[in-house]
Amino acid sequence: MDYPAECGSSWHNPAELGIMRKKAEGRAPRSEGVSPAGRAEEMVPDDQQAMSEAGRLRIMVASSVRGIEDLLNQVYGALTGLGYEVWMSHRGTIPTNPRKSNFENCLAAVQECDLFLGIITGRYGSSAPGGLSIGHQEIRRAVELRKLRWFLVHHDVTVARELYRQFRSADGKGWKCPIARCGVLSDVRIIDMYEEAIQSDRPLEERTGNWAQSYFTPQDVLLFLLTQFGDPSRVRRLMAGEDSGD
Repeated sequence: MDYPAECGSSWHNPAELGIMRKKAEGRAPRSEGVSPAGRAEEMVPDDQQAMSEAGRLRIMVASSVRGIEDLLNQVYGALTGLGYEVWMSHRGTIPTNPRKSNFENCLAAVQECDLFLGIITGRYGSSAPGGLSIGHQEIRRAVELRKLRWFLVHHDVTVARELYRQFRSADGKGWKCPIARCGVLSDVRIIDMYEEAIQSDRPLEERTGNWAQSYFTPQDVLLFLLTQFGDPSRVRRLMAGEDSGD
């Protein structure tokens, strides 16, 4: 994970959720104004808040940061407005232990969160020399722990994966030749990270928690968030093992 850069302007104020939802669904003109004075509880009915202030569902958002600060602000505002406690390094909301490294604190957050949202973009993120990025490690840990998880992947990453498929080794775990970074991918390991998220090494019928929604615009992201997290009671049932499809 790239560590926090300066926040940019965005529509992350929760008062904008109603209008942005209409925009995402194509039901409102882009010129429609938004009042900046609203509060999350005004936008979301009491019985639709994820949990009480003392026990909200904790959702960990894992991603690189550089270049998508505005998008992360929007994700934070949307999920907070729906009543979740959002753990995000960019916003400084991950509980940290000063005796641990940044990597250790982020992995501990994956362990302790209730829900996990991974956002995969064309930037790989911060890593120790020769090591995996923290975002890659977070996604791997969430899969290993079988966390209740969702993924968003930028459309360009999915296209790059298809273009680079011809250079994959026969076992699908390496590359036939060195792959240089390009304008779309800062590191070819982004494809590895994406494939770990969707569990491409497992038979299709054995994959669970592998939905990775392609997105291109912030409206695409908002619509996905509102669809998946807009009904906290449904999320609670999923956490309890209900509606599992078993």
